[in-house]
This record gives sequence, C-alpha cells and structure tokens, in this order.
Amino acid sequence: MKSETFAADRYDRMTYRRCGRSGLMLPAIALGGWHNFTQRDAAFAMMKAAFDQGVTHFDLANNYGPPPGRAEKVVGRLLRDHFRGHRDELIVSSKAGYLMWPGPYGEWGSRKHLIASCEQSLRRLRLDYVDIFYSHRPDDQTPMEETVGTLDQLVRQGKALYAGVSNYSGAATRHANELLRGMGTPLLIHQPRYHMLDRRIEDDLLPVTDELGIGVIVFSPLAQGLLTEKYLDAIPADSRASDPSSPFLRPEQVTEQVRDKVRRLQPIAAERNQSIAQLAVSWILRDARITSVLIGARTVEQVAQNVAALEAEPVSGEHLQRIEAILSQ
Repeated sequence: MKSETFAADRYDRMTYRRCGRSGLMLPAIALGGWHNFTQRDAAFAMMKAAFDQGVTHFDLANNYGPPPGRAEKVVGRLLRDHFRGHRDELIVSSKAGYLMWPGPYGEWGSRKHLIASCEQSLRRLRLDYVDIFYSHRPDDQTPMEETVGTLDQLVRQGKALYAGVSNYSGAATRHANELLRGMGTPLLIHQPRYHMLDRRIEDDLLPVTDELGIGVIVFSPLAQGLLTEKYLDAIPADSRASDPSSPFLRPEQVTEQVRDKVRRLQPIAAERNQSIAQLAVSWILRDARITSVLIGARTVEQVAQNVAALEAEPVSGEHLQRIEAILSQ
C-alpha cells in the first residue's frame, strides 16, 4: 500500500525538547493510544493529524485496548499501511507490567513477563524494535535488578533503543537509574501521572529526574476530562464519569471543590485566548524539567486543540501566581 502524504512543514509546527541529558529530542506533545485507538479509521485520523502537526511520538502499552493488545494491533497495521517510509521519523513506545494473560507470568516485573510482553508487542506492532520500552509499574515482589536488568537486555538485543519506567516513586527511580547506569544502559525517561489537580511528583519525583538527567513525559494532563469545560455544571450522560463500569473517572471524583477550581481557572484561560484544556497543557510545560505532555485524544479536533496550546506564551508572572493561588486552596 502506498505511504500516506503528510504535511511538508510538519516539523516547523512543533516544539521539541531534549529528553533529560540524552541525545533524544521529543515533541512537547505526544499522542497516546489506549481506549481511543481501538478503531482503525479513528486511530489513523488522529495519528495523521498529529504527525501533520509534528507529533512524532506515539505511546502505547501491551494492555491497551480493549481487549488488551488491540491498540498495538491497530497501530501496527497503520504503521505498515500508512507510515511506510517514515519509521525513522517516529518514536514508538510500549510498556509491560499490567495483566495480559492468566497465570503467574502474565503481569508485574519478572524477566519472564517483560521479555514475553516485549516480543508480543513487537509482533502486534509489526516492528523490529520499539524506541522506548517501559517497566509500566514497580513490582515490590521482584528484585529491581531483575526488572531493570531485563530492560538492559532488551536494549542490548536491539528490541528497544531506550529504557523507561512509569509510575515509580522518586526513590525507586533513583535505584533503577543507579542499576541501569552500572549496566551501561542509562534510564532515559519516566512516565508519571501529573496535572493541575495531582501535583505529587513535584516534591518526590521531579527533583530526582532533574538531578539525574532523566526525561519526564506526563500522562493524564487533563485529569480524565476534569480540566475541561465538560464537568463545570454537571456530569454529562455520555461522559466517562457517568459510566459506573468505567476504569477512568468516577462520579465521586467530580466534586464541587474541583469544579470550583476549574471555574476559577476559566477566566485565566480566556485572558490567554486558550481553553481550560490548553491552559492545563501550557501549565505543565512551564516546567523545563518536563519533556513532554502525553495526550489521550479521542478526536482529530482534540489533537489540534492540544497542539495549539503551544502557540500561547509560556505560563508565567501574574497568571502563574493566580493559578497557584487557586490550586493551593
């Protein structure tokens, strides 16, 4: 199948940031594929829109679906059918650590699970290697030496170019980095949750990654939709929070206190000619210690709106002080 034609000026449209003290530059906005990448046509529309805007990083995990593995299969076909000839322009990442198959080897951080997961991900993605392979969550029952030693092995085998971790504490990240450096495979990047309503990494993780020269790409920048106009007045019937079976946002998280904070952020966003979501992205990128914001868009329009956040001036001065006053209450 013929490779797709993409915008010739795509690299002029994106800001790229160095990932820690590595040689790798990543786009300030990356596109994640989870429940939003289960349908081929929709996933392609978002990937094309993102790449046309200079988004070169597509982030996945073995368990993204449903069912688990579905997102990687969809992206694998799209890479083959539409991005042929562009592989070296892309960063494709995946992860392992959450439940994928029954039995004692189907999850966590053992060598058995990580190697099997990586091999399966490569088959689904139809790739010889991923650019970044993550340990998706810490495993207190498996020696850290085994988990990160497996990341080192996968890099040395050429099945991944870089090693990453996700959801690790600051102390665990320091330990993982120390072990990996001793093996000769530096820890490239950490992927934590971070947004205006969840700032735990500011005191625990970011000082460590900054000291050690590790990049940071944050997920859930919009707090599952809380940092948008969607929940300002009520929980919409078609929203994630209205679905009792949803693994994402729960109704009890949509509190009046949260709504009040978001309402008070709205005038600041308006002064900056931004939506609340765009302000949330700009606020994260105010911190030079953060490499990228990982968006989980569900439509082409959401991709465009998130990337457009980069057009605004950095959040600073009076706006930053007013935001801090709101968030600290």
